[in-house]
Amino acid sequence: MDFPNSSQTITHHVVALPIPSRGHINPMMCLCNSLASLNAADSNINLLVTLIVTEEWLGFIGSDPKPDNVVFATIPNVIPSEIGRGADSPSFYETVLRKIRAPVEDLLDRLEPPVTALIADTHIVWSVEIGNLRNIPVASFWTMSASVYSVFHFFDLLVQHRHFPVNLAERGEEHVDYIPGLPSTRVADLPTCFYGKGINVLDRILEAISSLPKARWLLLPSVYELEAQVIDALREKLSIPVYHIGPLIPHFKVEAQTRPIECQPKPNESHCFDWLDKQPRGSVLYMSQGSLHSASKAQMEEIARGLRESGVRFFWAARAEALDLQEKCGEMGIVVPWCDQLRVLCHSCIGGFWSHCGWNSTSEAVFAGLPMLTFPIYWDQVPNSKMIVEDWKIGWKVKKGVGEEEILVTREEIKGIVKRFMDLESEEGKDIRRQARRIQDICRQTVRKGGSSYFNIKAFISDLSSCEKRC
Repeated sequence: MDFPNSSQTITHHVVALPIPSRGHINPMMCLCNSLASLNAADSNINLLVTLIVTEEWLGFIGSDPKPDNVVFATIPNVIPSEIGRGADSPSFYETVLRKIRAPVEDLLDRLEPPVTALIADTHIVWSVEIGNLRNIPVASFWTMSASVYSVFHFFDLLVQHRHFPVNLAERGEEHVDYIPGLPSTRVADLPTCFYGKGINVLDRILEAISSLPKARWLLLPSVYELEAQVIDALREKLSIPVYHIGPLIPHFKVEAQTRPIECQPKPNESHCFDWLDKQPRGSVLYMSQGSLHSASKAQMEEIARGLRESGVRFFWAARAEALDLQEKCGEMGIVVPWCDQLRVLCHSCIGGFWSHCGWNSTSEAVFAGLPMLTFPIYWDQVPNSKMIVEDWKIGWKVKKGVGEEEILVTREEIKGIVKRFMDLESEEGKDIRRQARRIQDICRQTVRKGGSSYFNIKAFISDLSSCEKRC
């Protein structure tokens, strides 16, 4: 581990512990950078932030730009190759929880200067216990929306109203309208761990939620103005402080640019941005199904064929399927294995986002001011899609059915909705983009000096200091 060169005495050493998966590491890294940057810019508190990652993940993100007072500490690669980085979520999380505890505890005992606070992913159920044993205050970091957290926090209400366990075929259209602060939601729009195969991870989630009263703080990657009633209800019910600190995306990379963002690609991305630079403003549909799960092979075939027949320009980040999909999609766009998603979303030629609705991707789309075509697959993606379409009104839903009751969306249907969605001259196209820009303004204002998330991060830093004095 390399510490920053500084003549200052480090008075606060905050350690961050994420689940070793992209959807968890990325927001934790953004949180570490925000804490360090805001502290350095406007605080008299000396702060060092150490992010714990596996040796494998250090290879992925070790060269990413970060403040000098953010450093990495590593633990061994403990995930067997047959499990992979989250490919089989129940097995992955069980293996992580079982195998990283000992090396994490050993590292906490060896770190210098001594650890004064721990920020741990809520899913790491033993993090509060190991912090309390060492008299280290723990901030529990929830990586999904405040609304999804609220559903789990008030799980007993679902049981009382006989909405758990649930048969989607019989009760999926019934509405959950009794969770404090949460807009009325169909049972079918709850997280997928309440039904089908997803139920395998529910016990672990509820165990993690039950540990919250023993933590010192709860951190939510949410924008207050977009989930105000839910956050207020949680603050009223929880006995610990709740800080909303979203969006936790690398927005500083966009806002710090002095030239247009599309003019500054990394060397290995030049061909992608060369293509984007040549496209008309707002004409390209960006597509991604996320870094983990995907639609069925038959559905991916229909998506590719429908996209080709629509005649719409596209840019598709498709992981290992990129080469095969490029052949099927035609020549109106390009398919790549990976890209710097936020930089692409903020390119002037992008006019919409076909998304799996993971919380990180949702936050980036909102920040970029883009409307969405939603195609949720798993976990919190389903309620996120509902929020995008019904609550914020910045998207249209493509997918039909949920869980194991999915219905194939045909190429003809996809062709039609893509053409309508990317028609910038239609009234519905103008309306949804106008609303997306309104939500974007809210999102961007919250991270600026004086914004609600800016204020909350500063308040959390101050609380870290006062807590150490009390402890």
